[in-house]
Amino acid sequence: MPCSPAEIGSLFLFEKLSPEQLGRLCAEGRVEKFEAGPVYAEGDPATCFYVMIEGTVVLSRRVGGDDVEVARSSQPGVYSGAMQAYLGDRARQVYNSSMRVTEPTRFFVLPADTFAAIMQEWFPMAVHLLEGLFFGSKNSQRVIGQRERLLALGSLSAGLTHELNNPAAAAVRATATLRERVAKMRHKLAVISSGPYPRESLASLIEIQDRTAERVGKAPTLSPLEAADREDALSDWLDDHDIPEGWRLAPTFVQAGLDVDWLEQVAAAVDEDILPGAIGWLNYTVETELLMSEIEDSTTRISHLVDAAKQYSQLDRAPFRNVDVHELLDSTLLMLSGKIGPQIKVVKEYDHTLPEIPAYPAELNQVWTNLIDNAVSAINSAGGEGALTVRTARDHDRLLVEFRDTGVGIPPENRGRIFDPFFTTKPVGEGTGLGLDISWRIVVNKHHGTLQVESAPGDTRFQVLLPLTATDDDTPEEPA
Repeated sequence: MPCSPAEIGSLFLFEKLSPEQLGRLCAEGRVEKFEAGPVYAEGDPATCFYVMIEGTVVLSRRVGGDDVEVARSSQPGVYSGAMQAYLGDRARQVYNSSMRVTEPTRFFVLPADTFAAIMQEWFPMAVHLLEGLFFGSKNSQRVIGQRERLLALGSLSAGLTHELNNPAAAAVRATATLRERVAKMRHKLAVISSGPYPRESLASLIEIQDRTAERVGKAPTLSPLEAADREDALSDWLDDHDIPEGWRLAPTFVQAGLDVDWLEQVAAAVDEDILPGAIGWLNYTVETELLMSEIEDSTTRISHLVDAAKQYSQLDRAPFRNVDVHELLDSTLLMLSGKIGPQIKVVKEYDHTLPEIPAYPAELNQVWTNLIDNAVSAINSAGGEGALTVRTARDHDRLLVEFRDTGVGIPPENRGRIFDPFFTTKPVGEGTGLGLDISWRIVVNKHHGTLQVESAPGDTRFQVLLPLTATDDDTPEEPA
């Protein structure tokens, strides 16, 4: 269609240009009319710069399998397309959104190369400022993103150190006590073996010791009331048989799952004069078994924590693979358990029938970390006590991961800004404002999913929706 310098000069974008500049635009560009329908698609090479003369234009972004409208306008002069052509090959030149028109619409269309050349020639200072703004923003986001990860790592390290310290200290204490008990058991055995006891009695005692050790490993879990009743019964039996310090021995025997029937079997197997020594020796046996169980539990706990840290960091895994989101969630919750604290109740509502999904596990763990950290902060702001519910479910052809907290909620005036870079409501020094921005880019840009929020005081829900299957353009790359 014919290009009129006067018409394009009436658009706010070109209103300050000279007649010569408007004439060059018309000579090197064109006016094109589009019927209702698509103009260009997100991700296609950005070949043209579009300025609307008249009509209605709609911009949309692809989120998961849906096109989400991000802008709609009928104002003459609105523009889109190859707006960063002046950066050349220093930036990926693709359309960042899809554009369509809802009625016959005329555009002034300028080829991307021509647009870049005109910008460099007419506005060299502006181009330098725009380049500095573009790359400076990229560098700032990268640096602060690294700081965000370091802050998260510091928090995780503190939590992991706390979690590892408890079982490690328990194992150290149990080992020291075990050495003492083994020494006493050797002494008691020496006393028994040096006495005038028949070989048959000693053999019976050794057999009872083996059966006692086996029974300790199968000790039932008793209620406090049941344990107290059993302790009273054992104390009475020990006192009746003149066993010294029966009140001290009874709790250990109860913890090991032993009862009066077991004591009767011991009394029947050995002579009356050997019974006190035999009971004392068996007490050391019981204590030794209990201490070894405590050491086993502590070292198993340490092993689980190390496995969780390994799972969280994904140090030994391929960057893109099929993953079980429940494993990722559990490892993140375990790593953050120190920060969550005992005052916050964690509720897991997992749908274990869900399949594995293709994903970048280390980066999903970063998303979980950011969302859990925000939930904990919200609950702490509401008084420090509350609940964090982590739920998984199927949502049509996507997998839903929902984090629900009973915190203060997000004020309506902030709800539209929480995913903006550098926006934060946390006190200075406690947040960079990039946690949700990074999470959004990981979920939306890298996993073709959706990250959305619903919030009211006492009920805030961040919902992550991830595709159940990989898309054609899933390739291992860093998030933008």
